[in-house]
Amino acid sequence: MEYGYSKKVNLSFEEAVAKVTEELKKEGFGVLTEINVKDTLKKKLDVDFKPYMILCACNPPAAYKALQAEERVGLLLPCNVIVYETGDKETDVSAIEPDAMMSVVDNPDIHEIAREIRQRLHRVIDAV
Repeated sequence: MEYGYSKKVNLSFEEAVAKVTEELKKEGFGVLTEINVKDTLKKKLDVDFKPYMILCACNPPAAYKALQAEERVGLLLPCNVIVYETGDKETDVSAIEPDAMMSVVDNPDIHEIAREIRQRLHRVIDAV
């Protein structure tokens, strides 16, 4: 099972991060945290790494519904979306496949929510 849905785009890293954030909002997601992997690795390990951002995205109504169905599902939240430069002057945008992530939960209500979120995240990536 694939664990991510990806697309390469002809946008700069900064443009791609902005576009992904904009498209997430259109689908009802907020970005709870931005993890700048390049800066973090430089600060913590003094290593150079390509521009790479992890956006921790949350759709509050879906998260609330999921938490009502399965309290420990918070271990698998939020949905990560990544943006990073590739070596071929393109930028990769990818989102977690909620179906894959939630496959470890034995609760059909969670699987239904994961399918809905999967559709939303696919629309986000497709729109970038």
